[in-house]
Parts: sequence; C-alpha cells; structure tokens
Amino acid sequence: MTAAAFPFYLRCAMMSLTATLGSIHIVALGSESPGGVGSGEDVTGQAQMQGGLLWSYLGHSAVPGHGGMDGTLPGRHALNPAFMEYQSRVFGDVRVMVQDCSSWDLLDSDWASVRSVLEQADIVVIKYSVNDKLAFQQVRNVYSPRLRPLLRHWGMPVILVAVGARLNDEGPPCTCPLCASDWSSCVPHSEGLQLSRDLGATYLELPSLNNFFVGRYFGSVLEYFMIQCLKQKAKERPDKRRGYRMNEPRPPHLDQPARLPPVRVEESTFPQDLQWLLERGVQFADVAFYAGDSGKELGWAHAAVLCAVSPYFRQLLVGRTAMERPVSRCACREREGAPHSLLSTWDGGLEEGPPRTEGSPPGRLSRLVVKDPLLCVCLWETLMFLYRGGWEWEYLEEAVAEKLKSPLAVAQLMERVRSFLGKEKCPRDTPTSRQPGPQTLGNIFNSPLYSDVIFMVQGSVLPAHRSVLVARCDVMAAMFSGKYAEARSRVVPIHGVSSDTFLSFLEYLYTDTCCPASVLQAMAVLVCAEMYQVKRLQHLCEVCVCAYLQSMPSRELASTGISIIRLLRRAKCHNADQLYVWLLHFIANNYLIFSHKPDFIELTDEEREHVERLRWPSRGYLQELNEYQQRRRQLRKSRCNLM
Repeated sequence: MTAAAFPFYLRCAMMSLTATLGSIHIVALGSESPGGVGSGEDVTGQAQMQGGLLWSYLGHSAVPGHGGMDGTLPGRHALNPAFMEYQSRVFGDVRVMVQDCSSWDLLDSDWASVRSVLEQADIVVIKYSVNDKLAFQQVRNVYSPRLRPLLRHWGMPVILVAVGARLNDEGPPCTCPLCASDWSSCVPHSEGLQLSRDLGATYLELPSLNNFFVGRYFGSVLEYFMIQCLKQKAKERPDKRRGYRMNEPRPPHLDQPARLPPVRVEESTFPQDLQWLLERGVQFADVAFYAGDSGKELGWAHAAVLCAVSPYFRQLLVGRTAMERPVSRCACREREGAPHSLLSTWDGGLEEGPPRTEGSPPGRLSRLVVKDPLLCVCLWETLMFLYRGGWEWEYLEEAVAEKLKSPLAVAQLMERVRSFLGKEKCPRDTPTSRQPGPQTLGNIFNSPLYSDVIFMVQGSVLPAHRSVLVARCDVMAAMFSGKYAEARSRVVPIHGVSSDTFLSFLEYLYTDTCCPASVLQAMAVLVCAEMYQVKRLQHLCEVCVCAYLQSMPSRELASTGISIIRLLRRAKCHNADQLYVWLLHFIANNYLIFSHKPDFIELTDEEREHVERLRWPSRGYLQELNEYQQRRRQLRKSRCNLM
C-alpha cells in the first residue's frame, strides 16, 4: 500500500503502538486461482505463493522511511507441512507472520495440527476463485461447517475474499456481481455473501490481483483488523507504572472496610392475622349473616374489615335508607323472579342483637340476610377471600369448586364476588397484578367509620377499630379481651408516646408499612413497637435507621447533631439487637469521625474493644501512611538539595 493510500493520522497512531509490540499472525486458507494446488505441487506452490494475494500485499506494504521488504522466501511449516510460511514488516516495526495453505485437501491429513495453527492466529483470510465453483462448493459444504464453531469460539476477525472476474462465453469477462449469465460455471455474488454471513466474515470481491485492488480494497480491510489487533494486545499488556522510579516509595495499600451486617425483617403475616380474626375473633364481630329461606345463622364478620375491602358492604352497612343500598350487578338479576340484591339488612340494619349463646359478640349488631343460595353455601370461602385482601382469585375458585361441583355455578358465584369488590371485568380477561391485603385496611385508617375505640394521645383524638388491633397486636388483644379497664371503655388514654409516633404505629397495624420521616422518628416508633411487642415493626424501624445513617455523607456525619452513641444505648435498652450490632460496625467503619466526638468515651470497654478491632482505617495502615509521608518529605528535601 502506498503512502498516499495510508492516511497520515493512522501512521502517527501506529508509531505509538509499534514501539514494543509483538507480531501479528495471519492464517490464509484456499487458493486464488482456479483448480488450486495439489499435494505434490511443491515448487508450483512456492511460485503461486509469491504471486498470491497476501504476498502481493506484503510486497507493496513498506511504510515510507523504512527500506523495502524484509521478508524471506516461503518455506514449509515445521509442524504442519500443509502450510507455507513467510513474514514481513508493516507499519514500520510490526512483524507479520503468514501461514498459507492453498489446498484444502492438504488440511485433511492432520486436522489437529491445523486446529492448533488456527488457534494461534490473529486474523484468518479465506480465499477462493469465482471461476472454480466446484472448489467453492467443497469449501461451503465440507470445510465451512468445521470452521464455523472454531472461528466463533475464538472470536478472531475473518476476511472472505473472492478473486477473479466471472467468465462469459458470449463476450468479455463480466465483473457485475448481479450478472446471472455465468452462474452455471462461476460462483455468484449472493453465494459468496451468504458464506461470509455463515462464517461471520467480512466479504470482499477482487476482480484481479493488481496494485489497485490489493492495496486499496484488501489492504485497507486487513490494516483495519491489524490495528484493532494491536490495540487489543496493547490493552492486555501489563500496565507499566512510569511515574515510579526504583527508589520512589510506594503508598500503602488501603483495604476496603468490613461489610456492615445485614438487618433482617420477617415476612408479613397480614393475611394470616386477618384470617385469624375471621376464625377466632367472634368476640369483636358486629355483623351476623342469616340464610334468606330458613333464617339459619351462617356466620359472623366485622363491619370495619368488610367496609374497608368492599364498596358493596360499605354502602350496604353505612347507607341510611334502603335506596342507598347496592343492587347486585350479576347475571341472575336479569332473570324473572330473581331477587333484587344478594344481601339485605334485617329490620333496618343496626339494632340490638337478640339473646345469643356464650362467646357471641355483645352490643349492637348488624344482621344481614343472604338471599342468594350459592352465596349461602360458600359464604365462609367468600368471607375468607375478602379478609385476606380480595386478590387471591385462584384460591377462591378452587375452594368454591370443591363445594359447588358445577362450573356454571362457580362462574356465577365468582361474578357475585366481583360485584362485592366493584370489579367490572373478570380477572381472567385482564391481567391484574396481585395487590396485597394491607392496602385494603388503609381505607379505614384514622377514620371514624365503624370505630369502636378512641385513643387520646397528647390531646389528639385517634379513632381505631378493636377488631383490627386485636388481630395485629398481641398486647392489644390481651388489653381488649381481658378484665382491664380498656376492654370496657371506649376512650383509651396513651401515655409516654407522642401523637405522631402512635399514629405511625397504628398506620403499620392497618397497612403493614412503616415510613418514618427521620432517624429520631424511626427510633421513637421502634420504642413504641417494643412497648407493644410488634417485632416486625421493630425490625422495619431498624432498617430505616440504618438506611438513613448509611445515606449520610462523611461531612454530614461529622456535623450532625444526632448522637450515634446514644442511638446505640437506646438500641440496646429496647432490645434492638440487630441495630445494636450494626451501629457498632458503623462506628468502626467511620472511626476517624466518631472517635473525635465527646460522647465516644461513653462506650463500654467491651464495645470499644469491638470497635478498635474492626476500625477502618486500621492502626497499621495509618502507621504505614505516616512512614510513607516521611519518606516522601525526605526524598523531596534531597532533590531540593541536589538542585
């Protein structure tokens, strides 16, 4: 390739890459001339090699300023005689080693050694003549399937070169790639392009091996891949630290700080808690269901939960007049003689309940008549579905199918249940994401709707529902179920807790989530959770505290008014063991910040020993850093004296 064809900026870039780089290994397969070379044509093979594609390129590839060609006559490869071997230099000082096999038949003699030669190659060049269709078909059908997995596995660049002008009996040779006049005897452009796609190769067509086609087209592509190969080898070379001299001191290595211990949170038991309320919380039930035909008692429920989950029950139980009560939207309503609603209130709804057996809920009762026979049979499964959040449609369908034994009856009942939840479409028809049950009780959080208890906290009035509190908190279950004053009183005073903290505590009981606004608020909720023995809320607050502290930058940690040592004391006092261990590691990882604070001396001997053992950076590193700085200062002084 001439100097005019080789861009100046590429020559400048290569001068910086070729100082100490190794060689480039090119493996060439196939013959550019029709008929190829046989196994006994050694001398002819050398003559053909000197007039071949790569030999022609290397003979015209001397970089300006460096004398001519530095090559040797081709000779046989020592380990694999099928390959002719020769070399040259390109880009000034880059040695190119070429191993060329012009006959595919010679490769079959020792395929294992051929594979070892290909494995060491940086670039692979596959050549064929467009006028030798028989040889091309042999390459495509026999050798290409064997080469394809190897080339893809090693990831080396491949160049597929079609050499020669297609012959035409009616006139001069045709160089048009779309010409179809010689397809019977020549290799068409489309087949060569398809072979290149199969091999993942770059496809070139050279009508002849003159300086123009070899230097301009083939040379440009080959030089591009050689440059990429040199860049890759430069990246793989070990990095030389030029800035350090033999007598230059090296800085000490600083290890990463110890990983902070994880804070684990239990899985939510919200659906199980409400299921327990339906099964065993009859003492706090205020809704009774009766069969419409026999008047038989079917079961008990809690108005607060039903109103939170179902708009149907909310309107049915809270509506003042019968006109406000919902009408079923199921298909049975369209039949003649069908009831106008699935449920109805008995004698106007809220009344004093009749005398009931021991264990039944005392006080005012809302009695509902179930008019639908399917709902009478599967009322328990329907209530369980509503209490668990109203999203487990598959479990509901399986449960009612065991009882009804009829697909039509199951479909009708599912339509009635959807009317309870205000669902216009069947969950099968529209993909719906599972929405957890905690989102449902959030509708009645801090709401007076069916509230049966009021907490007085620092002058604030916080309405709540005993059924939800009993299901979610064991301490409140004992408080409202035992012989305590809170069990008989509607107003319950709360002492020792702020109104915001207790409201956050109630929010967790209703929604199963906790989002404190600050570290101090999270610690206050943690103390409240420990007071009422809600372990999961306590662990959630521990996670919040850790997240807030870990998100603070070092400058903010140094200037913040939050005392980490006092947080450590409170965590230990209120049985927050995970937070206690995490804070010890956090203090150790930020030792240089907290060791200079006045409250650092409040650590016990055991805690200080633990922090000193895990401190970062370690004492050894600080000592090595001090020695390194001293050596640097001495070396700088000695250089100044020499100057």
